[in-house]
Amino acid sequence: MEPLSVAVIAGGRSSEREVSLNSGASVVEGLRQSGHSATLIEIAVDGTWSGDGEPVTLSPGVGIEGFDVAFPVVHGPFGEDGTLQGLLESVRIPYVGSGVAASAMGLDKILAKQRLAQEGIPQVDFVGFTDTEWTEHSDQIVESAQRLGSPVWVKPARLGSSVGISRVDDPASDQIREAITAALVHDPRVIIEASCSGREIEISALEKVGPEGRTELVLSPPGEITLPGATEGEWYDYDRKYKSGGMELVVPAEISAQQAEAVCMVAGRAFRALGCEGYSRVDCFVNGDDVLINEVNTSPGFTSTSVFSRLFAAAGVEYPELLNDLLRSALERDIRSARFTF
Repeated sequence: MEPLSVAVIAGGRSSEREVSLNSGASVVEGLRQSGHSATLIEIAVDGTWSGDGEPVTLSPGVGIEGFDVAFPVVHGPFGEDGTLQGLLESVRIPYVGSGVAASAMGLDKILAKQRLAQEGIPQVDFVGFTDTEWTEHSDQIVESAQRLGSPVWVKPARLGSSVGISRVDDPASDQIREAITAALVHDPRVIIEASCSGREIEISALEKVGPEGRTELVLSPPGEITLPGATEGEWYDYDRKYKSGGMELVVPAEISAQQAEAVCMVAGRAFRALGCEGYSRVDCFVNGDDVLINEVNTSPGFTSTSVFSRLFAAAGVEYPELLNDLLRSALERDIRSARFTF
């Protein structure tokens, strides 16, 4: 494709800042290898933007001065939750990835699960609530958590990378209240999920632009997350995700053809139900014939060795090609949007 000037936006104000910066540096390198001009635009903890050490100018109607397209790889709140996408929409610059609504729902586990439930897409049982509801109805919430079985997982509703998550083996003990208090440090919205004994299977979804601007959803081979040397009760936490040797990705996953087909079908349904665009990583549990959605991540880690990229690499789609496909989808969405009178 024609060389583009790309603003790769990374960093941000959330606890996933360092993961985002790693993704941003990798995307910049990959875009440059593809012949594009790419600059890392870093959002600092205080919210200021800079590129190459200089302040960045956002101009309404112009976009980000000097750039054709934005490639956001900001993870977590204030970037992955629709706020950054809304800003880019407002200043009018094409950008990679899902729009405002899908980004907001994708990051908020409660909203995402409610939307998937509307479409009858299978998932684990859950209880979602706010800090105000916890203050006023804590006993009822604990009772609801106990009905989910044991163990349960207590999570901030709008964080990723396993930040703030607690496993509670006995929801009838004080441990559940301690876990909720810990999650509320990160987010005023908390979700408690039932556990699933199924295998953790992940699949990457990518929208490719075809003839006449039509988009096609392409799915990678499913991969399985395994934890080398894991002890009983150990889980896929932050250290396992990001420390060398903490996890292994088996791709293609050693599941049957029927199970792989079911994973693809459920993942595609979830992607469409949330209104995702561009790309996402869909995390599932596979237990026999059952496939349950765990999470749809609209802004997954995006280094060349991240799970999203490695799943497509197993199908022969290399990192620079992924980046070019995403730029095409961003530009095509901008063209489609211009056809409407809002």
